[in-house]
Amino acid sequence: MKHIYKCEKCSNYTLKEECCREKTKEIKPAKYSVEDKYAKYRRKYKELQENDSKEN
Repeated sequence: MKHIYKCEKCSNYTLKEECCREKTKEIKPAKYSVEDKYAKYRRKYKELQENDSKEN
């Protein structure tokens, strides 16, 4: 099974263990929960971020 890595230098995702001549960091997705207590807050935050980016 392949792992997903993220380059901290250029912020790209890759399947390689090295990028930009540096070691990449393995990332893991957040655990899924049907009873997500904070989903409404994450959606609101995401909406605010999208509105801010549209204004700039």
